[in-house]
Amino acid sequence: MTTSLARNRNYTLLWSGQALAEVGFSASLIAFPLLVLAVTGSPAASGLVLAVDAAAQLLAGLPAGVLVDRWDRRRIMLACEAAQAVALGTLVVALVYGVASVWHMALVAAVMGVCRALFEPAEDSCLPRLVPDEQLATAVAMNSARTSLGQMAGTALGGVLFAVSRWLPFLVDLLTHCVAFVTLLFLRVPPRAPFVGDPRFLREIRDGLRWVWARREIRVTAVCAVVLNLFFSAFYLVVIVLAQHRGVSPAVIGVMAAMLGVGGVVGSLLAPKLHRVLGPYVSIAGVFWAVTALTPVSLLVADGYALGGLFALMMVLAPTANTTISTHQLLLTPDELRGRLSGVLAVAVGLAGVLGPVLGGVLTEFLAPTDAVVVCAVGIALVTAFVTVSPTLRRYADQEVVP
Repeated sequence: MTTSLARNRNYTLLWSGQALAEVGFSASLIAFPLLVLAVTGSPAASGLVLAVDAAAQLLAGLPAGVLVDRWDRRRIMLACEAAQAVALGTLVVALVYGVASVWHMALVAAVMGVCRALFEPAEDSCLPRLVPDEQLATAVAMNSARTSLGQMAGTALGGVLFAVSRWLPFLVDLLTHCVAFVTLLFLRVPPRAPFVGDPRFLREIRDGLRWVWARREIRVTAVCAVVLNLFFSAFYLVVIVLAQHRGVSPAVIGVMAAMLGVGGVVGSLLAPKLHRVLGPYVSIAGVFWAVTALTPVSLLVADGYALGGLFALMMVLAPTANTTISTHQLLLTPDELRGRLSGVLAVAVGLAGVLGPVLGGVLTEFLAPTDAVVVCAVGIALVTAFVTVSPTLRRYADQEVVP
C-alpha cells in the first residue's frame, strides 16, 4: 500500500521548507524595486536590478541543468539556500547601516537569480526519486499550489514589511531560507548512479538541447507553452493599460493582479483530480481553449474586479496542464538528463516571460489598448488552433515513459 504524500517524510520536508522560502522570496521580490526607488529615486535603476535578476536566471539556466545532472542534487539545493541567505544577510547589514548601493543590490539580485536557476531543476529532478510514480502528478500539483500561495502571501507581506522598515522584507527572506536549509539537512534522497556523461561541459549542454528537441511530444508542448506565455504576458500588460484608460484605480488594479494567484491556487488544488478525469489531451488543450475564449471578453468588461475574476478563470486550468506535462516529461526523461530537461525548459519559458511584457509595451505604444487586446487574442487563438489539431498532443497518452 502506497503511503500518502502527507505521510511521506521527505516530500513533506521539501514542500514545507520551500513553502516558507517562496513566501520570503516573494516578499523580497516586491520590495526590491521599492528599495531601489527609495535609495536612488531612479525608475531606470529599479528596472536594472530586476533585469539583472531575470538575466542571471536565464544565463545560468543551461549550465545549471548540466551541473544538476553531474552533482549531488541535495547538496546543490543546500548550497543555493546558503548562498541566498548570505547574500541577503549582506544586504540587510548594508541597509541597517545606510551604506547599500545599487551595485550591491544588483549583485544580490544576480545571486538570487543564479540560485533559482540551479535550485529549480535540482528539485524537479529529485521529485521522481522522492515520491512513487503514481503520486508524481499530485506532487507536481502541490508544488504549483505552494508557489501560488507563496506569491500571494509574500507579495502582500513584502509591502507591509517594507512600510515598517526597508530592510525587514529581506530579513524575513533570509530567515525563510535558513529554515529551508535546515529542512533540507534532514532530507534523504535515494542515491543515484555515478555520473558517466561526456566530461566536456558544452557537449553536455548540447546533449540536453538535443534530447529536448528529439522528443517530439516535449518539443511540441514546449513550443506551444512558450507561445501562449508570450502572448498572455503581453495581454496581461495590455489589460492593465486598458483598465487605467477606463479609470480603474491603482488599488483595484492590484486586486486584479492578485486574482491571478487566486486562480492559480484554486487550479492547483483541482489539478490532481482534473488530471485523472480529463486525460492528457484535454488537460493540455483545456487551458488553451479557456484563455482563447476569455481573452476577447476583456473588451466587454469595464469593472476592475470583473477583470480580476477573468484573470482568475484564465488561470484555473493552467496547473492541470502543467501537472500533465511535467509529470509525463519527468517520467519520460532518464534521471541523468532530468536536470538539463528542466534547465532547457526554464530558459524557454523565461524568455517568453521577458519578451511578453516587451511585446505588450510595443503594442500599447503603437495601438489603442482595445486593438492590442485583439492582436493578443489572435495570437493566442492561432496557437490554440494548432494545439487542437496536433496529432502529437492527441496521442500524448500513448508516449512511452522510462520505468
